[in-house]
Amino acid sequence: MLCAFKFHNYSMPYLRAFSQFLLEVAISAALYMAFFYFNQSITAPLEEARGVNWIFLPAGLRIFLTLILDYSGAIGLAIASLLINYIGFYDYGFTSTLGIAVICGVAPLLGRHFVIHNLKVQSDLSNISLKQLLVIIVAYSFLSSGLHQLWFAARGLDSGSWNHFVAMFCGDIAGSILFVAVIKYGIDLVKGRLGRDNLIE
Repeated sequence: MLCAFKFHNYSMPYLRAFSQFLLEVAISAALYMAFFYFNQSITAPLEEARGVNWIFLPAGLRIFLTLILDYSGAIGLAIASLLINYIGFYDYGFTSTLGIAVICGVAPLLGRHFVIHNLKVQSDLSNISLKQLLVIIVAYSFLSSGLHQLWFAARGLDSGSWNHFVAMFCGDIAGSILFVAVIKYGIDLVKGRLGRDNLIE
């Protein structure tokens, strides 16, 4: 009985951490899917090719999810991409679809580790500046659009070309800036209504 009690106490922190990890993955996947379909509904005329858009709001969400949640955010993004493709966004084979999903999670994760190690950004983002945020947006957009286009070209897909890289790169930057602007406006609005200089006191 005593051994069972000790094992229970020993395992509880790991179970709690694992449960939180799964929750973060689920939230990341749900948010990305919601933003993806919302973006499709409002920017369909700006679509250059399937999966290539001149304004891609989920790019900004990808940045925040991987910056804040790290691996759980990346896994959530990959799962969301698989689900989106399974529902029928792309009419590609399993290998092409799986590669797109992996890139969707890995590209922002690589961007996260690049900015933290090279821009001296703290892992909790407490010291991030506007200039660093702009560099992060460019780095994320370049990695994501570059890896996607390389994969599209390697698989012989219609979306893989230099022109589509430019469109996807610009779309990721535009979407990220718009996303950040909306988040900042929302925070400022909440602070104004609360009458605070800081959102958290």
